[in-house]
Amino acid sequence: MHVLVLGGTTEARLLAERLVGGEPAVRVTTSLAGRVASPRFLPGEVRVGGFGGGDGLAAWMREHRVDALIDATHPFAATMSRNAAEAAVRAHVPLLALRRPGWVAQDGDRWHPAGSLAEAAELLPALGERVFLTTGRMGLAAFAYQEELWFLVRSVDAPEQPCPPRTEVLLDRGPFDVAGERELIRRHRIDVLVTKDSGGDATAPKLAAAREAGIPVVVVRRPPVPEGVPVARTPDEAVQWVRTRYASG
Repeated sequence: MHVLVLGGTTEARLLAERLVGGEPAVRVTTSLAGRVASPRFLPGEVRVGGFGGGDGLAAWMREHRVDALIDATHPFAATMSRNAAEAAVRAHVPLLALRRPGWVAQDGDRWHPAGSLAEAAELLPALGERVFLTTGRMGLAAFAYQEELWFLVRSVDAPEQPCPPRTEVLLDRGPFDVAGERELIRRHRIDVLVTKDSGGDATAPKLAAAREAGIPVVVVRRPPVPEGVPVARTPDEAVQWVRTRYASG
């Protein structure tokens, strides 16, 4: 059984490890978009680069005889998820979305929800002047017009232009810990945090550090999974889905 995993997340890597290590009847190919310069090692087969939209993905799956497709991309990779849903229908391949649960506010949190990066940028002037921006290297154009605010931008690779004029870039890769996030907020005098609701444990310590510091957090809501696509919350749930597909032929 050939399973294509659309990867780029910790969950995708864990899924590949479980399938390759524990399911000898399953062949695994993980596809990466190629946006990270030095991705971590992945077991099984790996391909890098885009497919050319839903049509290209469907053609690739037909050519390589893919039996099941798992969308384990980042919760905010909405375009790729739409392409996966379209391709699955065209190629007649069953599709599963693997999505880690989103974060939940706790006592003491000062969260301000936003529907997009643009909406998040609009909220900032009323909340603070020194912004810890942890939304990744893409999409910074939404904040570029905020000339009066200072931004600390953290990402794995160098961010794309345009960026806000008053920006300091911090290149780093999680997981992070609360002590490190606490020191980062203190050293840079951060008074507002911006994050996407990515979920998971790797980058959650910044939320705890912001709660301790009493600073507001702008949380960008994640886009919905395409309608009709079943969702697994953990790699183990996705493995069980694969087993069920294999057992059913």
